[in-house]
Amino acid sequence: MMDNEIYALLKVHGFTFKKRLGQNFITDRNLLDSIVSLAGVAEEDTVLEIGCGAGTLTRAIAAKAKKVITYEVDRSLEPVIRTTLMPYPNVQVIYQDFLKADMPALEKGLDSYKVVANLPYYLTTPLICKVVEESAKCSSITVMVQNEMADRLCASAGTAEYGAITANIALRATVEKMRFVPRTVFYPMPDVDSAVITISIQDGRIPVQDKEMYKRAVRAAFLSRRKTYANNLMSVFSLPRDTAETIVCDISGNAKARGETFTPEMFAQLADRLSAIL
Repeated sequence: MMDNEIYALLKVHGFTFKKRLGQNFITDRNLLDSIVSLAGVAEEDTVLEIGCGAGTLTRAIAAKAKKVITYEVDRSLEPVIRTTLMPYPNVQVIYQDFLKADMPALEKGLDSYKVVANLPYYLTTPLICKVVEESAKCSSITVMVQNEMADRLCASAGTAEYGAITANIALRATVEKMRFVPRTVFYPMPDVDSAVITISIQDGRIPVQDKEMYKRAVRAAFLSRRKTYANNLMSVFSLPRDTAETIVCDISGNAKARGETFTPEMFAQLADRLSAIL
């Protein structure tokens, strides 16, 4: 349910929700404060928000943080955001698609910062991957995502939920599901439930010689779940069968193992083997 203050503000400025932008706003103040608390936002923190929306989460962050940098792609929300955030001079709003942001330029002059956001579902994967893979100064990401995506990001090797994004993020970060959020707290109400997750970033968490080779090895693992990992490696890297099966067997103990049974640590070992022979 949308609270009356925000509903009236959106109506006054003639705002209409755009399904193509995945706009589902949260106005429940207890939930907003909970997200900020789960993110561990403190008065010395700089926080990056992706998707300002009506500014409700932004102001909850701004009440606790030293500085908030928030991105919003929909310029029609500008008068709404201006009103919502009027009492918070510590907020900088950038009207730009965050996926097009230059991370080194954004991070110039910043110390460590945290990301806190209610992400549009259809952009969850690229947005999270951009920060995890490109950021040099982000310490954690606390975001609202689709509940099913939260389960995927937290999945263990060998489970149905485990996939390429799980393994790719694990190279540099750990993921924890913090709380379940029912669809009824959003306006408009989406078709699915959500969850708040925290991604803790730690450079060098899993040592690997070549990060791109790691990503290629992960991609090959999930190329076809029905095939053995050795078959997928043969297809992607043009390896002879005996070489592919030897590598898989050396690491997993089973030449016929499937890619989804490999942990991120095993992918790192395999990537290093591939770097040595390719």
